[in-house]
Amino acid sequence: MTTAIVLVEAERDSLATLGGRLADLEGVAEAWSVTGEWDFVAIVRVPRHEMLADLVTGRLVRLPGVSRTQTMVAFEVFSKHDLEALFDVGPSAA
Repeated sequence: MTTAIVLVEAERDSLATLGGRLADLEGVAEAWSVTGEWDFVAIVRVPRHEMLADLVTGRLVRLPGVSRTQTMVAFEVFSKHDLEALFDVGPSAA
């Protein structure tokens, strides 16, 4: 599984609708509206690294209202939530 974080700058007229269109793309796990230099963050998860280019450069950047993107491919994930699930052995015996 390949995970990438895609920062998206939107055209002003598309701010209200672009988040939903991003989330509708197959391979986009989540799309967040954010503050700052970028307007949206898309969390992308694809089974194979080769599929990332098709999703980002073939489909995502071509959505109406996307003015620019920056993609960061994730190496590793560190999450307290994941660690808790890993060590959860179920209900304790009383």
